[in-house]
This record gives sequence, structure tokens and C-alpha cells, in this order.
Amino acid sequence: MKVSPDARRFTVNIPQEALDDLKARLALTRWPAEPDDAAWQYGSNGGYMRRFVARWRDGFDWRAWEAKLNRFEQYIVLLKRADTGGLQNVHVVIERGSGSNPRPLLLSHGWPGSVLEFIDVIEKLAHPERFGGKAEDAFTVICPSLPGYGFSMPLSRPISPRVIARLWRDLMVESLGFERFFAQAGDWGSIVSSWLGVDHADHVAALHLNMVPLRPPLTKDGAPLSEAEKAWIGRVKAIQATETGYHAIQATKPTTLGYGLSDSPAGLAGWIVEKFHGFSRASVDRAPPFDMDHLIANIALYWLTDTAAASTWIYWAAGRSGDLALKPGEFVSPPTAFLLPPWDLVPPPPQGWLARGYNVVRQRDLEHGGHFVAMEQPDIFVADVQDFFRGHSL
Repeated sequence: MKVSPDARRFTVNIPQEALDDLKARLALTRWPAEPDDAAWQYGSNGGYMRRFVARWRDGFDWRAWEAKLNRFEQYIVLLKRADTGGLQNVHVVIERGSGSNPRPLLLSHGWPGSVLEFIDVIEKLAHPERFGGKAEDAFTVICPSLPGYGFSMPLSRPISPRVIARLWRDLMVESLGFERFFAQAGDWGSIVSSWLGVDHADHVAALHLNMVPLRPPLTKDGAPLSEAEKAWIGRVKAIQATETGYHAIQATKPTTLGYGLSDSPAGLAGWIVEKFHGFSRASVDRAPPFDMDHLIANIALYWLTDTAAASTWIYWAAGRSGDLALKPGEFVSPPTAFLLPPWDLVPPPPQGWLARGYNVVRQRDLEHGGHFVAMEQPDIFVADVQDFFRGHSL
């Protein structure tokens, strides 16, 4: 790997005054009213959020999480946007893999995640021999922050997933010198990576996705929906009727929401924590199945980089660009594996649905777990990524 001389080395170092301001704001939190019988059925639970904010204010160590990020190489890369011709800063975390020829693996996050989703799997993917595996399974891991997220700022105007896919192509090929690479992703990352597989398939050797991404084109000339597919679509609509109010807001009036997210760290936490609960389909009387400090770190990254508002713009852009669905004639051609959790916004589809738009070579449906597989089930995630890409060459 040869990093472009235009890339600037980067180290996370949040000013102390920003941390002091955060602590002061958390101390002044004004709590919303909550019904007497509230658990999680009305949204983020008040008891959990009080513990969360207290921990964030008095027990959480941001500097320790900075140190975790700073163990890895980091760069700010300047890339040209295909839609506007303007330039976009992209923050990228890199861990060079073990051995003489580690394979390049692009890891892409989504919302409300960040590069910190992968903090517990990067080293395992790059250095499997340190964890009981084999060095020949090693990857050089490249983990960029989506434009408008974390340190990939400033973002001048909304950017759609398909345009980000071109940025990722340029990052991997032009800035880092990888003519061919593997890609793994969930959430928005899976949409972006799917467009990589449509528009830049000559560079993508194989894909591993842990979300059901682009909708296939359903035309009169195509195969009719099976009864299993019709039933599954009904289940998806039922889930999304209660879990996607956030999407409607972020895709239509993101700035209105942004005033609250940018002014109140507790408000930002309440908005995002509920997604880590709902996207994991935890029961109404159960907290999100994640280490609290890991959740705090992820939300703190949004707060300390002032990206809570800008991170939602991708919903607005995707809704207007049509980047959530394949058009007739479009197909994700690289060999693709799916690792799908049962408790997600979109549950695993019946056999045949994904093949309408993807070159599916494997679909593995997990027995438990939700949307954030790398955070919730890191060992299963790493093993499946290694096993799939082991069978593919660059």
C-alpha cells in the first residue's frame, strides 16, 4: 500500500475546552416527562438515559477512546465529488495487515454508527494470528468515515450513496493504490458498497454485507413475487411502521431536527440510543445489548465533531437521488455474501429475493442479534468475513 502524498496524517486530539463544555451541558440536562408505565415502548427509557448521561458526565473517559483510535494509522484524504466537482475531506483509519501480502478490505459504517463500530474487529481482521487464527487470512483494513460523519468534515451539501461510492473507489484506487479490493459493510455502508458493485465492479473482487440493501427492480417482465416474498414484504412493512419515524424526519427536514441534536448532548443521546435499542429489536423491558461506554464513545464522536446534523443529510440526498433501489438493467455483479441478523429493520428475506439484484453466492441467516453485527457479535462477524473472503482472490 502506497498512501498518496496528498493525504495528511491525522491524530485525534479533541480540545479540552470541548470536553469541559460537554460536561457542563450534560450537568444541565432537562429531562422530558415520561408515562408511569414507560419502559422502551415510548422511546429511550428515562431510567436508562439517566444512568447513561451520568456515566457520560462523570465516569466515561474519552481520552481512552482517542487512544484506541490513535493506535491505528489515520489520514485526511481530499477527494473530488462527482456530483458537484467540489472537494471532500475524508477521514480514514488504516491498519496494515500481517504477512507479506495482506488483502485490502474496505469497511464502511452507517448511521447512527461510526468507525467506532469496528474498533473491536479491526485488529482481529488485520492480525488474525494474534487471536488464534492464521496470518494468511490477514487484511489491510481501510475504514473511512462517511462524508458528514466524524472527521470527514466539512460537508458543504448533502451527498448521496452512489456519489460516495465513487469517492470510495477513488480512495482505494487513486489514494491508496489498490486496483482490486474486498468490501464489507452494513447500514448506509451496504448501500454505498452495493453501488461500488454496480458502477465500479472492475475494482471490487467480492462483497460481504450484513444488511438487506438495494431494492431490486420489480418489473412486469421480471419473475413474479413468490408467496414467501409477499409475506416477507408484509413483515418488513409492519416492522418499519413502528421503527422508521426517524427516517421520515431525516429524509425530509433534517435541519429542523439538527437544532436539537447539535445543542443538547443528552438530546443527541436520546435520539441515537433508541436506535441501538430498536435496531436490535430488544424487548421493551431490556436495555440495548451493548457495552454502555462503547455506545457513549460512538455518540461522543458525533457530539465532539459537531456532525449530528450533517450525518442525517445522506437520508435527504438518497431520497431525492433514487439511490435506494436498482433500476432495470442494474445489477451488483461481484460475488456477494450476506450475513443477516434476525432482529433488524429488514429481517432476512426468503431465498431468491436478494438474487434479483445481486450475484449472491452465500446467504447466512444468524440465529440471534440485530443490526450492529460487528459491535454485538464481533467474533461471529470476524469469522464469517474471514471464511467468505478466504474463498475469493483479488
